[in-house]
Amino acid sequence: MDKLWSPWRANYIQSFKHKSDSEECVFCSVHQLDINDDESLVVYKSDLCFVMLNLYPYNSGHLMIIPYRHISDIEEITNDEFAEITKLITLSKKALTDLMKPQGFNIGANIGKAAGAGIDQHIHFHILPRWIGDTNFMPAIGEVKVISQDLLETKKELVNAFNKIL
Repeated sequence: MDKLWSPWRANYIQSFKHKSDSEECVFCSVHQLDINDDESLVVYKSDLCFVMLNLYPYNSGHLMIIPYRHISDIEEITNDEFAEITKLITLSKKALTDLMKPQGFNIGANIGKAAGAGIDQHIHFHILPRWIGDTNFMPAIGEVKVISQDLLETKKELVNAFNKIL
């Protein structure tokens, strides 16, 4: 399969490198925005971490759990942060299940560039809803991934789903 280049993704990530130290990290900047701000894609905030939609999702509903603290490695996560990450993974799975009815999930972290992390300086965990046949013919034949729902619409629905659970 040929590669589908998305230079706008790198441009977005690189845009934070020209700002002050406190604004340098995409995730450190995003979590400071209000949850009602459409630019943030944040769907839930807790004491030590937040949940946001991935701007470049593999599937509709692709969420990330991100600690507020700017750390890059799993060994730096405190016990309290790890407990909250685990709680938010469970909460996110429930919200996605209630809203989107996926048939499975991929949950994990890409730690380091070699592991596929697009933003390797701030650790984050992916929650990816999956459906049987969700890869369909487009990646195989059309060499393109189809995302079936608008990010802002997904965000609104997930904020409501989180609020119903809590």
